[in-house]
Amino acid sequence: MKQTMKQDSGRLNDPRFAAAVEKVLESYEALGGINHIEGYNLPSRERIVLIINDFEELIFPGYYDKEQLTRRNVRYVVGQRLARVHTTLVTEVAQSLLHTSRCDTAGKAMSRDEALNRADEMVLALIENLPQIREVLREDALAAVEGDPAATSFVDVVLSYPAIRAIAAYRIAHYLHVQGVPLIPRLITEHLHSKTGIDIHPGAAIGKGFFIDHGTGVVIGETSVIGNHVKLYQGVTLGALSVDRAKLDPQRKRHPTLEDNVTIYAGATILGGETTIGTGSIVGGNVWLTRSVPPDTKVMVDPPYLVYRNRRTGDTEHMPMDFSI
Repeated sequence: MKQTMKQDSGRLNDPRFAAAVEKVLESYEALGGINHIEGYNLPSRERIVLIINDFEELIFPGYYDKEQLTRRNVRYVVGQRLARVHTTLVTEVAQSLLHTSRCDTAGKAMSRDEALNRADEMVLALIENLPQIREVLREDALAAVEGDPAATSFVDVVLSYPAIRAIAAYRIAHYLHVQGVPLIPRLITEHLHSKTGIDIHPGAAIGKGFFIDHGTGVVIGETSVIGNHVKLYQGVTLGALSVDRAKLDPQRKRHPTLEDNVTIYAGATILGGETTIGTGSIVGGNVWLTRSVPPDTKVMVDPPYLVYRNRRTGDTEHMPMDFSI
């Protein structure tokens, strides 16, 4: 350690290195937006990850715990875990409220005591609503068990299906988002995005019995509305049409609506806030949609052709691809 410190100190005396340090510091002065010097502390990504882990163990008790839960110790373990979540999350929510109020030039910056009081109320409300969140997540897990022939049980789904973890994190993040908690909801969903490949914005409104099969590459935008018992496959995008941000109405719905009992197959892209997929409809793989679909409709790609050419004779045969569902 001492040797390393001596080497670092010697490097600072190197004129070329010292000049490089000065240029970096000058860039801090010149380039705003990506600096946060002398600002309020931001929420800690590391602590948010720990909080997510605690919530997973609270939502699915006994599945992810390192020690066995029994009827004798469950009250103590859950009480301790909830107390830890409350203490840690209140601090992180308060940090995010302080930062946001400080950046809001239209209003008066919030005091630390006010931020802590608001954070305490928000986190306590989330804890009080955990039973309701668990009730919806049970419907999500049941949708996986019933919707995937490869799923053998709740244990199979909760332990090994990435979608159930992404959806659980989304439901916690969505509750905080609706309460007006800044920054943290997105940190929660983006952490699970990095772990599962499933990108769900916390602002999306998603009904019960939601199932994402396989999951990798699914994108669900901020203003998406998804009804009950909807099923998505991998690579589905519920996105927005590209717009000029300067002309964007922040209240405008930018992402599509999927009504109840809709199925979207792999690779489908559905764009636009006015696009609605009607109840009971099925959208086939690789479909591109920017207009609404009536209820009980199947949407498929008109088959292109595969060309088989013999490398020696040059003879060719055209075979239509089968996109039927």
